[in-house]
Amino acid sequence: MSQRPRDTPPLDAQSVPAVTRDQMREVDRLMIEEYGISLPQMMENAGRNLAELAGRMLGGLSGRRICFVAGSGDNGGGALAAARHASNRGATVDLVLSDEPPRLGAMPARQLASLKAMGILPRAAGSGLPEADLYIDGIVGYSLHGALRGRVHDLAVALNAGSGPVLSLDVPTGLEVDTGVAAEGAVRASATMSQVLPKPGLIAPAARPFVGELYLADISVPPALNARLGLAVPALFSPDTLLRLQLR
Repeated sequence: MSQRPRDTPPLDAQSVPAVTRDQMREVDRLMIEEYGISLPQMMENAGRNLAELAGRMLGGLSGRRICFVAGSGDNGGGALAAARHASNRGATVDLVLSDEPPRLGAMPARQLASLKAMGILPRAAGSGLPEADLYIDGIVGYSLHGALRGRVHDLAVALNAGSGPVLSLDVPTGLEVDTGVAAEGAVRASATMSQVLPKPGLIAPAARPFVGELYLADISVPPALNARLGLAVPALFSPDTLLRLQLR
């Protein structure tokens, strides 16, 4: 289905540490408060890598139609940043939001404003998903707890019934990142791009039908930060900013 990033061989998922939800929150906090790497910077890195992976999956972005399904939180902001990069590289972009624009968080609202300035507007509220060569799942990230409800549930179900493959940002919507337990209607992705490091739930055997191929993306976390959290992380991204993990 998807192309491997360049000629970089996949890494054994067991050869790199996994980070829990609480550890990821600490990574985010330290990045912002102590290393001066802002959330918009991290989001930009994530969005650029997500657009790059989409292009590798499709054999290029020019002339391709990609539907970005974005939630109201930071995961949605990353997907919207990717939509901008994909459009800049020649893709036709459709936007579907889980909430009305006034209810978006600060980061996705900022990303949406940039897209609107480019003439890219979200589809009308309540509309279904258009046909696309690829769907981007940026509805809910690692903060998910419990069941999927309302429009979030409906969009996850629609992604599973879509006409093209699904690429999830950080975690398929509906999959619990620490355990790998999937909520009813959870997205069954063709590929998942995890930021920084894999999460325990992504490499759990039961999660395989939901995760698909698993990739890691560099969002510029300093090695000293990983060491501070007791994580022995090699220079993973020296060959590429996107790496595929081999799941056992």
